[in-house]
Amino acid sequence: QVQLVESGGGLVQTGDSLRLSCAASGRTFSNYAMGWFRQASGKEREFVATINWNGRSTYVAVSAKGRFTISRDNVKNTVTLQMNSLKPEDTAVYYCAANSGSHYDLSDFGSWGQGTQVTVSS
Repeated sequence: QVQLVESGGGLVQTGDSLRLSCAASGRTFSNYAMGWFRQASGKEREFVATINWNGRSTYVAVSAKGRFTISRDNVKNTVTLQMNSLKPEDTAVYYCAANSGSHYDLSDFGSWGQGTQVTVSS
């Protein structure tokens, strides 16, 4: 499996931006679709955005569309989530995940990082 480590979370105010990064190791990074998911306290984990192996196709949740951008660097083995216009409802632990199949197959993301906390104050 690929090992994933997220970074970049923090406490921000409504309307601010944050950039999350996920560093991958252990396997050939470009063999994997990558994704960002989040879990708010007391809620189930939900999909935020995914990206295919070469970065040319992305899939973004309605809640994130127009505000969040996912990208990847297959040389640096990283995937990034740029989050703009943050809202209090974006508060959650954000997880990076990998999928050896399609970036549209959300249930097949089987490798997870430890998560990074994002808190948006009103």
